[in-house]
Order: sequence, then C-alpha cells, then structure tokens
Amino acid sequence: MRFLTTFQLFDFFDTLASLASAFFFGALIGAERQYRLRTAGLRTNVLVAVGAAAFVDLAMHLAGADGSVRVIAYVVSGIGFLGAGVIMKDGMNVRGLNTAATLWGSAAVGCCAGADMIAQAGALTVFVLAGNTLLRPLVNAINRSPLNERTSEGICEVVVTADAGAAAALRDVIVEKLEAASYPVGDVELVTRSEDTVEILATLVSTSVDAEDLDRVTAEIARQPGVRHVTWDVSTGD
Repeated sequence: MRFLTTFQLFDFFDTLASLASAFFFGALIGAERQYRLRTAGLRTNVLVAVGAAAFVDLAMHLAGADGSVRVIAYVVSGIGFLGAGVIMKDGMNVRGLNTAATLWGSAAVGCCAGADMIAQAGALTVFVLAGNTLLRPLVNAINRSPLNERTSEGICEVVVTADAGAAAALRDVIVEKLEAASYPVGDVELVTRSEDTVEILATLVSTSVDAEDLDRVTAEIARQPGVRHVTWDVSTGD
C-alpha cells in the first residue's frame, strides 16, 4: 500500500492540529449562532470551518503554498453559493445576510487553520464573534432611531384606494402628479380588493423624499374623482 510508504507521522499531527483548531474556532462561532437560533448554527459553522481547513491543508501537502492559494480562492467562491442558500427574501425585506456573512467568516477561519496560521485563525474568530455580539447594541440603537425621509434613501410606496371603474384613468394621473413633483415612478401595480375597490401601488424610484412635499402631492391625488383613500410609506432597501 502506498499509504505505508508515504505516511509521515509529523505531517499527520500537523493536519490533526489544523483540523482540531478549525473545529474549535468554528464551534465558538457556531455556538453563538445556535444560541440566537439562526439558520446556520453550531454544526454548520463547524463543518464549514473544518471543510475549508481540510481542503487548504490537503493543497498545502500536495502542491505547497501556491496550491493552497488556488484552493482558498475556490473555497471563497464555494462558500458564496452556500451562503446564498440561507438568504431569504420576505416581501421587501431580506433575511439571512448576517448568517451568510458569518459562514464566510467561518470559512476564513478554516482556511487560516488549514494554512497552519492557527494564531491568526483565533484572532479572526474573536473579530467574527465581536461583530455578532458587541455590535448588536449599536445596531439596535440605530434601528430604533426615527427614519429621516430627507436624508435616507429608501423605497417609497404610494397606495391609493379607488373605485374600480376609475382605476385606469387614476393610474395615469398618479404617475403624472408624482413625476411633476420630481418623484419618478418605477412601477405601478393594480390590486383588486373587492368587486368595486382597487388599490393602486405606485413604487417610486429609490430616492430621498420630502415628507411635506409628498403629503401635498398625495392630497392632490386624494381630491381626484373616484379616490377613496391615499397613503404613502418609506422603507429601507438594504
């Protein structure tokens, strides 16, 4: 067997140290994700870190540093596909971006461990954990702050409830009045609510809005024949 002639005890211990460190650091990252009940938890982060370490370590033994660099490039792109699987779109909201980024960090930790840079893998683990824990209060504080429509660029929707018979004509009027006020319309959708009621959803091109100015425009739209109710709302697009 070729294994008996090629097996090197010290090389095996080197690989074992790389895999063990990747397992340990991946478990630290994954435990925090598991505690917060995220999609990619303890086992996923450990497997990503250990898998990345195994591929890089294998390349190091077969082709040296040049080979490991090529493998790391493939690991980075491969984790991108894995991360895409945990990203979900719910209406206008996107969930899972932080989980996908954490998987990317676990892969980086594994690559460091596989390249025998165990101290660097430990330091990177600390930074990943800090990003997911120490920054959380700051994120919550920013999210609780009121949205300033003048300085924030977001997705603005104008919703008009109108008589079904007047919907076609109102659609053109809504677009005309919004664009005249320098609020370009990206999309207009008609949603039937009942036999005689229709909702017209005008989505503006991502831009900053002046609340008072947009209130004035919607008030003009509300005075049109057939209009029952008009409202608008802004949400961030990130």
